[in-house]
Amino acid sequence: MHEAMLFDRLDQSRAGCNICRWRCRINPGKTGVCRMYKNLDGSLYSLNYAMPSSMAVDPIEKKPLYHFFPGSKVFSMGSLGCNFRCQDCQNWQISTAGEPVSTGNGEVSPQQAVSLARQYGCEGIAWTYNEPTVWFEYTYDTARLARNEGLYTVYVTNGYMTIEALDTLGPYLNAWRVDVKGFTDDFYLKWSGIRNWRGILQTAEHALKHWGMHVEVVTNIIPSMNDDEQQLRGIAGWIAGSLGVLTPWHVTRFHPYEQMASVGPTPIETLEKAVAIGRQAGLKFVYVGNVPGSGNADTVCFNCSGTLVERNGYRVKLTGSAGSKCRYCGTELNLRTGQGGG
Repeated sequence: MHEAMLFDRLDQSRAGCNICRWRCRINPGKTGVCRMYKNLDGSLYSLNYAMPSSMAVDPIEKKPLYHFFPGSKVFSMGSLGCNFRCQDCQNWQISTAGEPVSTGNGEVSPQQAVSLARQYGCEGIAWTYNEPTVWFEYTYDTARLARNEGLYTVYVTNGYMTIEALDTLGPYLNAWRVDVKGFTDDFYLKWSGIRNWRGILQTAEHALKHWGMHVEVVTNIIPSMNDDEQQLRGIAGWIAGSLGVLTPWHVTRFHPYEQMASVGPTPIETLEKAVAIGRQAGLKFVYVGNVPGSGNADTVCFNCSGTLVERNGYRVKLTGSAGSKCRYCGTELNLRTGQGGG
């Protein structure tokens, strides 16, 4: 076990966790909502430090990130636990894990993680598969080493981190790929079991404006849950107004799974409606995901219509980018390219 970085010692030997917006107040011998932080005699400890459940070499587009080092390989790592209880979670075996905490993979130290990323020819490390916030100390220690080695760093997150946790990690994190699952109190409470969902928006804005992180947003559109015009317009308007019109928005197709097996996949017409809503809000880059051959994966300059990045599945070809700008007309496109460190 590894002592947590951000907690308060409270009365009666309780511990107050300050890593995510649940801000659990944990009694001795108990764990918080995520099940990965435990109070031992008034101190808080991480139960999953250096315990990956999954490791893989992925294209960065799989996260999905389309404007951040397109075409690069990223070393993806996940552990156990989550602070949400989403009904359609495809990684529920690891996200709902509790004590005894075991992955069967042994420990991988931060130094070993960085070495593996280098060994496999990756340009960066992404924490993904489960919610990275709930193994915060490990991601922090690894991100510091990765930055020193010239590797970029990515959080694939539900965004429920506190501002103080983000400020601790901020100097060492390059990209914040955040899910904005819906845009109403009822949706988030029913779907993920949380109330303070607007904190997700605040943290994303802070990642961009205070730390200069690259931010992309994903919304998995679920029939009858978050496919109404009110929520889609709310998300698109927030992205345009608070993150900027050059922020990519990925609208992805829901596929039936687990508790939602009886719900059909998202109609293509619904995804097309979301794209239109995004464009009406002023967004320049709205991508459709989970629909092979949709024809909406290439990055195209909104000014001159030149194709900058061609994508066929995860096969990527850079054709027209010059740094963050269009090679053909010089328009700023919010692209991050190059070698290491973001």
